[in-house]
Order: sequence, then structure tokens, then C-alpha cells
Amino acid sequence: MSPVFVITVLLWLSVAGLAFALVKRAAYWREGRATAAGAYGWTNLLSIPKRYFVDLHHVVARDPYIAKTHVATAGGAILAMALVFVNYGLAIYSPWLDKLIFLAALVMLVGAVFVWRRRHGAKAVPARLSRGPWDHLPLLLGSFALGLVLFVALPAGAMSGALAIIVALLIAAGAFAMTFGAARGGPMKHALAGLLHLAFHPRQERFAERNDNDVVPPTALKAPLLDAKEYGVGKPVEFRWNQLLSFDACVQCGKCEAACPAFAAGQPLNPKKLIQDLVTGMVGGTDAQYAGSPTPGIPVGKHAGAPDKPLISTMIEADTLWSCTTCRACVQECPMLIEHVDAIVDMRRNQTLVEGSVPGKGPITLANLRETGSSNGYDIGARYDWAVDLQVQVAQPGRPVDVLLIAGEGAFDMRYQRTLRALVKVLNRAGIDYAVLGGVETDTGDTARRLGDEATFQQLALKLIGTLSQYSFRKIVTADPHVLHSLRNEYRALGGFYEVQHHTALIEQLVASGKLTPRAVAAFADRKITYHDPCYLGRYNGETEAPRKLLKTIGIKVVEMERNGMRGRCCGGGGGAPLTDIPGKRRIPDIRIDDAKTVGAEIVAVGCPNCTAMLEGVVGPRPEVLDVAELVAAALE
Repeated sequence: MSPVFVITVLLWLSVAGLAFALVKRAAYWREGRATAAGAYGWTNLLSIPKRYFVDLHHVVARDPYIAKTHVATAGGAILAMALVFVNYGLAIYSPWLDKLIFLAALVMLVGAVFVWRRRHGAKAVPARLSRGPWDHLPLLLGSFALGLVLFVALPAGAMSGALAIIVALLIAAGAFAMTFGAARGGPMKHALAGLLHLAFHPRQERFAERNDNDVVPPTALKAPLLDAKEYGVGKPVEFRWNQLLSFDACVQCGKCEAACPAFAAGQPLNPKKLIQDLVTGMVGGTDAQYAGSPTPGIPVGKHAGAPDKPLISTMIEADTLWSCTTCRACVQECPMLIEHVDAIVDMRRNQTLVEGSVPGKGPITLANLRETGSSNGYDIGARYDWAVDLQVQVAQPGRPVDVLLIAGEGAFDMRYQRTLRALVKVLNRAGIDYAVLGGVETDTGDTARRLGDEATFQQLALKLIGTLSQYSFRKIVTADPHVLHSLRNEYRALGGFYEVQHHTALIEQLVASGKLTPRAVAAFADRKITYHDPCYLGRYNGETEAPRKLLKTIGIKVVEMERNGMRGRCCGGGGGAPLTDIPGKRRIPDIRIDDAKTVGAEIVAVGCPNCTAMLEGVVGPRPEVLDVAELVAAALE
């Protein structure tokens, strides 16, 4: 039996295995709900190269070691298999193509060796990595590459008997893992699902060309059609098919786990385990085969699911959903661009709208929003009582203003009123033509939406859109990133299109244009000051530089915490988490204050009322927490 015959047989067996894997996994994905008519077509497949080499690989490149090994292993494998198909599948048998196969397989082999070193080397293996089959994968890929290298490098006379069998087994072992193994749910399913996931991603807008006014990937939650009874996801089959596809793309690297504030605090949420639970629910079975870090406090092997069975309590505990702060740190870090937060909110909607099950103070808050337009049930007519002595004008229909200031729910909090007063003083000093909505300002509905109450969110959003339509203004400014995100991004689906700016961005522009001339404050120059990035300003809206530029103008050299900018650590105040209040081993704001203490910070500058409340709520000695507007106001006095 000639070596050429053997390699040709293995080639076509691998092609058959790949086809089988695709059909097998696609059968699971097709159980999900349909997407919008006409949203996807086969032409999406043409987008894969650009999305793989540009949109995805820049995320992978944050870890240079893995980026290089991934290029070598995956690139070498794809090139080697393509060349084998051309040379042997098409019966060309070119010696020159054999040389190229040798080089591609050698590159793949080197990459597999370094992947193995990452998992088995002398240095500590990252705890976030899944073990089990993932530990064996480098050996299987390496055996495939080694088999090809030997097949091409050894003379034909040597390729006989036992050696030929060994070479064939080496190639077959790797080929099986990449094809039939993927069909059975092995690690290599991520490669097949991952490429298709890039083509049929649930958020196609992440790959769209963006102009200067839209510099970050859209992060607004998708608006479900309540009239069509889209009440969230209670079973795996109720996810859309391309969401199920995206779950299969998970490479179990654990970067989401390492970034998750709830996991760090010991709350019952591990984003990687959650995605694997959704995969298990999609195909049916138990989580006993999961080989990664468990969800804190929830042992592995105690849950089972099926495509048409309820997810909550059978596959996933409800507390897992309610631990999420919706900070998108998991999404930011995911090298496969999986949308964890969308899946969590989809499941929350089912718990809220169908099951009526929201823990903690959530039900009271939702009732307050529906009845009063304030999450705490306050009289909205008193929202701006703090500003009576600051000559703040209230917007009037028919009188245009440049800036409409929207304070949000923070306006009722005595601590945050200090921030708002500082902001108003800055606007007055700059001579800005602005006004507030006064007693007609209602809640944006952000908290309701994050808690899964889409009906209340849409009710509040439409009411506020109707209110805003009565006034003439150029742009909206707010000191609350949650308000900013709702008005700028999420109201668009309901017909509200506004230019919305965070107060730090506006003040930075005023300083840059010379309308404000703050002076450096000696007291600040002598103190270590760090800046905490609010999740809904940074990750959701891409604004990380304006606050830092602004602080620099008043003589502050920001001492950066290890996690900053788009990778900043959450304060724990988003997603309704303070209301559901799922217990853990620590509180998330305590961890963030520890980050500040580690760099010796005496002041933590913030730009969000939730961050202010959470960080100031830390018990014991801690840095002072001041909004950027308060620091600027001090520099203007």
C-alpha cells in the first residue's frame, strides 16, 4: 500500500469528518429561533477573512504569547490542510507543493509545542484555563503536524511497514480531533463554530465601518418585540440560532472569568461556565464533563438540561443571572467575540416577564418606576431642588437652548447633589446656554431594562421621548453614564435620536477651547490621584480619554490602576446588582478600592453616580472619592 494512497484516504476521511461535524453541530444550532427575515445570507461567509484577521485577532493579540502560538498553530494547520487537499485531493503530486506542506506543518508543530508549554511548562498555569480535553489538544494537533512532516520529509522507501503505520496514526489522531471529535463536542468545535460565528454574529454592527461620531461598537441591548410575545429566554431553544452558534464558539480560555467582577467577589457567576452550561443545555446532558473553574459555591455535576427544558434551576441557578453587573468586561475580553451579557439579559427577561421572579429590592424598584417615574419612588417634581440657589433655568417649550442637562436618579441623592452643583457651577462659569427639564424629567428606564422588565423600560423610554420632543436643544449633557447610554444608544430603537455627551467630555472641550481656564491646584499636585473608569462610559461608550485630559489640565498626574480604560474593573453598581444583592465572599467595590490602595491613591476620581455611591460605601480607611466635576470646580475657585 503506497504512502500516497494512505494520505489520500486520510484526506477524504477528514473531509467527510468535517462535513459530519458541520451537519452534527448545525443540527443543534437550528433548534434555535429564527433571526429577522433577510438578516443573513451566504454572502456573510465572504466576511470571515476580514473579521478573523482584523476584528478578532486584535483581541487575541492582547496576549502576545497566545497570539503568536495561535497564528502558528491555526495558520499552519489551515495552510497545510489546504495544500494537502490541492496536492493529493486533486492528484497533482507536486514535489514543490510537498515542500510547502512540510513548511506549513513544521510551523504548526512549533505552535503546538508552545501551546503545550503554556499548559504544562514550569511557570504556573493560569487557573482560568479549562483542563481535561484541552490539555490533550496540543498533543493531538502536534501529532497531526508531526505526521505530515515525517510523511513529506522521509523518502518513499522509508515509508513502509511499521513507520508508515505510525505516520498514518499520527495524522489520523489529529485529523479525528479536528473533525469527528469536533462533532462530538470536543475542543476543536470552537474552530468550526468560531468561523461561522464571525459570519453570522448576532451583533453584525460590531463589524460595521464607523464614522467619527460612532467610534465604538454598538452596545445597546436588542429591543424584543413584546407584541410578538418575545418575553426572553427560558429554554435553550428560545435563543436565536446564531446565539446557539456563538456559544459553541467558546474556546474556554477563561478570559471572561478572569475579568468578571462577580466571579472575583465569590458570587455565583462564572461567565465561562455559564456559556458551557448553555452549550450543555443546547445538546442535552449534564455538566459533569466540564473541566474548568466551577461557578463559586455551585459544584460541578449537579445540573442537567435539554433543549426544551427550563434553563433556570435545572441547568443554571437564578442567582447566577442576578449576580451580573452587565459591565461587559467578559465581552471586552472574549477572543471569540461572544455576547455574554445579551444572553444573561435574555434569560432575565423570562424570569421577570414570565415567571415574575426578581430577587431583593428589584420588585419594589420596578413598581416605583411604573408608578412614579423614579426608581426610589421620589416626587419627581423635587428632582432639582438642590439647584434653587444656582440660577438654573428650567427648559420651556419654544425657547431653544444649546445644552439640555439631564441629571438622572442621582439628583435625589444628597452626595451626588454635590457633584451636580459642581457641574452647574462649571457650566455657569463657562457661560453655557443650558437648561434642565425640571419636574417633568422621568427615569430613562435603564435599571428596568437590565432587570429584564422590557415592558417598563419601553414605557418609560417612550414617555421621556415624548417629553423631550416638546423642547428645542442642540445636545444633551449628563453626569450619569447610564443615562448617557440609554439616551444615546438604546432609545434609537424606539425613535429617540439625540446627541448625548458626558459631562467630562463637555468640560474638556470647554477647557480646550479656552472658555474655561482652571488653574493647577497645589493640593492636588501633592496627592496621588487615580481615575476609575465607569463601565457604561468606557466599555459601553468608548470614552476613556476626556476625563484624563481634563484632570491633566488642573495639574493632576493620574496614577493608573492595573485595570483601567476599556479594561477597567467594575464598581459593582450596574445591571441592578445593588438591588438583587446576591451575596459572595467579598463586595465588588471593596476589590476596586483595593486596586486604588495598591497604587497608593489618596483620591479616586470618578464620573458616575453609581460609582460614587458604591466606592464611598466601602467600610474602613479608603481613598477620598470625588467626581471629576468636583475637582474641576475646585480648580476654578
